Amino acid sequence: MERAGNEPVYEEIVLELACLIVAPLSVFAILLCLASAFGVINHRLLHLPSSIGVITVALLASLCILGLDATLPGLELGTRTQQVLGTQALPQTLLNGALSFLLFAGALNVDMAALWRRKLTVLLLATLGVVIATVGFGVGIWLVFALLEATVPATWCLVLGAVLAPTDPIAISEMVGRVGLPKTLQATLAGESLFNDGVGVVIFTAVAALAANGGRSAPGMFALDFAREALGGIVLGTTTGWLAYLMMRSIDEYPLEIMISLGLATGTYAVASALGTSGPIAVVAAGLLIGNRGTRHAMSETTRTNLKLFWSVIDELLNALLFLLLGFEVLGVTFSGHAIVAAAVAIPLALIVRAASVVAPIYWLHAHNPQRWRGFAILTWGGLRGGISVALALSLPPTPWRSDILVVCYTVVVFTILVQGLTMERAITRMYPQIREAPKRDSSQKGN
Repeated sequence: MERAGNEPVYEEIVLELACLIVAPLSVFAILLCLASAFGVINHRLLHLPSSIGVITVALLASLCILGLDATLPGLELGTRTQQVLGTQALPQTLLNGALSFLLFAGALNVDMAALWRRKLTVLLLATLGVVIATVGFGVGIWLVFALLEATVPATWCLVLGAVLAPTDPIAISEMVGRVGLPKTLQATLAGESLFNDGVGVVIFTAVAALAANGGRSAPGMFALDFAREALGGIVLGTTTGWLAYLMMRSIDEYPLEIMISLGLATGTYAVASALGTSGPIAVVAAGLLIGNRGTRHAMSETTRTNLKLFWSVIDELLNALLFLLLGFEVLGVTFSGHAIVAAAVAIPLALIVRAASVVAPIYWLHAHNPQRWRGFAILTWGGLRGGISVALALSLPPTPWRSDILVVCYTVVVFTILVQGLTMERAITRMYPQIREAPKRDSSQKGN
């Protein structure tokens, strides 16, 4: 039967709709299969922490693909791999999707009592520390590029500083979970990484707009935007978290309460984005309220166990997928001579700036603590960067300096995850010898 010219071709519409649904599912299936396979390889051969193992295997696979492309240019394996895995959509996927789940899962496990005892330390590290890190790294890398005769404007160097200023809660949460840090340091590291995400995104947005406008911006407007996003995020997250807490307290049905927690994480982030407040800060505030007051006063033991188990699975799954994508992001980076040299210098520069951003804001708080330098050292070495920094860098508009920013950013991220993350346990046991025997006793008991 022939169709009239203006009659809809229903078969084509159905086919297009099917493609819209199946394509994302296919990419997700590929990512899950790769994450599972890389996880098994890591478990059998490398024996690294799960997320670090996945990114290591993915990075090795990326290097093999780059080697094959260099040998056989016609294959274009790097381009095909990026198209299949959809890694070009990482900034939107992470910042607008997975981040709400990851931050909520991380906030659920933070001890609010320990965090409250360190509230001023965490506040200073997550605000003043991020500003110091942004300016310090931005000025330092600008000098490095100037010495290399690479004319990267100072404003875009500040953008790079803002990209690398926040520590990554995803990488840090796994690290804190597997090492025997003292409770106060655990709360400080976890709390800082959760809150400085939101602050870092706010500062990045403002500095990127400043760079795009050629350095013309009103300081008063920046301060107003910062206050609105940060304080508004706290108020919103506390409000939505309290409403969810009241609903959970009125029922005792764990599937429904888990559904409420899912709606809380996604809904809070969406509302924050619509209102112009900080989504990450709002989600963290809501997660802290449910993870502490909610689990103690609004849940039965069965609900509490199932809720924590559900969110630990979500956290593990998204961690694996995120670090898999990070490992493949090297395929989209263009390396130049001066960018490689700048990236090599950026590693010690990032450590120096991290130390300054830790010591300068809080030294006066701990001046009389004999253990302060141990704590400062752990906070410095534990300042891992991860997917959020890469996502921020990839979200930058096309400029002549975007490639250099990506190279430096990715180099620092990989160094912090692979080198600092893998040596963190050894650093802690050296700084705190008294906790060295605890894991051995636990493992021995486990085998009995």
